[in-house]
Amino acid sequence: MSLRLLFHQTSDNHEIKVYDTAELYGEKGHFRVLEFSNQAVQGALDLEHPHRILFEYPRAIIHLMQCNNPAFEDAFLIGHGIGTIAGHFADRRFKVAELDRQVVELSRTYFGSTADQVLIGDGRELLSREKLNRFDYVIVDAFTEKGTPHHLISREFFRLAAEKLQPAGAVIMNLIGRGARDKHIQAIHTTLSSVFPYTKAFSMSEEGGTIIRNVILMGSARPVLFQERNMAGFRETKLGRGHIITDL
Repeated sequence: MSLRLLFHQTSDNHEIKVYDTAELYGEKGHFRVLEFSNQAVQGALDLEHPHRILFEYPRAIIHLMQCNNPAFEDAFLIGHGIGTIAGHFADRRFKVAELDRQVVELSRTYFGSTADQVLIGDGRELLSREKLNRFDYVIVDAFTEKGTPHHLISREFFRLAAEKLQPAGAVIMNLIGRGARDKHIQAIHTTLSSVFPYTKAFSMSEEGGTIIRNVILMGSARPVLFQERNMAGFRETKLGRGHIITDL
């Protein structure tokens, strides 16, 4: 596989690489990749078709946003990456919280991100400073080597998000797990359900439930709508009940 390293540095939070490659997950082409420690890909750009969204999970999240509130105006996004979701909705108001300033700079230099309301710092702390009932969506797409940080999956965090959402607003989360049988995913979903009366979970095909994959959760004060044909391969997943996650 042909690979050209463009950037490699360890920041306060991650080992970060940016590289061009002629193959990405078996597809031939010309791709640019943002990667964190342990080969954790955070975003990728098709350099020949830069408006194409390569990964399934942002396509599914975009569909959920459009399907449930096509006229939404304001969103708060925790986790910038290369700016895929905010870039897709360039005509809407996004506030983006990113812990690592280096990630924001790289997204602009190498991936063409034009997001202008990017706040550097902890996403929960920054969200706590926002006005009540301001946002149509709060989106969580933030990871460390251990997964989504604990303080972004607790009941207290979901209560905070609910306060910052408009009455018909929703939380959408991109998580990593083993699908319906993952005890941690079950616990996050149960915790989300303790705050929001309507929730849904989506994952790719099970394949025995042993492969780490993206799992999308959505919580809202009203029924969650979606069209499966537009979910980029994600299907609704029924999760078992788990424990409630708290800050303590």
